[in-house]
Amino acid sequence: MPAQASESLILRTYPSKESDVIVSFLTRDGGKMRGYARAARRPKSKFGAGLERLSHATLFYVLRENRELLTLTGCDLIQSQFAIASDYDCSVALDYIAEIADLLLPANEVNERFFRLILAVLEDLRGGGPVWRAVLYFSLWSVRLSGILGDPVVAEESREIAAGILTTPIAQLPSRTWERSTARDLRRWLLRDIETHAERRVQSAVILESL
Repeated sequence: MPAQASESLILRTYPSKESDVIVSFLTRDGGKMRGYARAARRPKSKFGAGLERLSHATLFYVLRENRELLTLTGCDLIQSQFAIASDYDCSVALDYIAEIADLLLPANEVNERFFRLILAVLEDLRGGGPVWRAVLYFSLWSVRLSGILGDPVVAEESREIAAGILTTPIAQLPSRTWERSTARDLRRWLLRDIETHAERRVQSAVILESL
């Protein structure tokens, strides 16, 4: 079967055997998929940095009959997150974004709006946008796009912030001081929604809240 190609965002990787990895990735045209990348952890791997967390890349893969995992055959890196991953706070935020996306997105279900959400948040972080703005923006929109957003029981200021997020691109949000305490009640309410829906704890949230 010939190789296919999809614009993708790498969500998570899991070691397998000596130098292989299993990759969870979100494609623009096919939703979330999982694939097997042989020898991806070797120093001269053909995948290079293309399988790093939240790398934006074109992935090439083959779907074989009666196999749950795709076989990844190569990748062309479009945009790495190396520049922001070197900042500890941003690195934790990247872990959080990748983990939540992997938890909320069902397999093989196209969700281009979720794909564009992640791209927008990453672009904002690379441009020096506040970490806590990116985290809250992503959390609220990921819950909404997953169809599980209820009526938040939060302070009036947090409600106003939420209304702004849902009607304004992240880069155009009004200027304000974004700190861990900003709309903390909303952020925690959204996290509870995510964990209830996924029936799992978001491990990176513990580290995030300790920043």
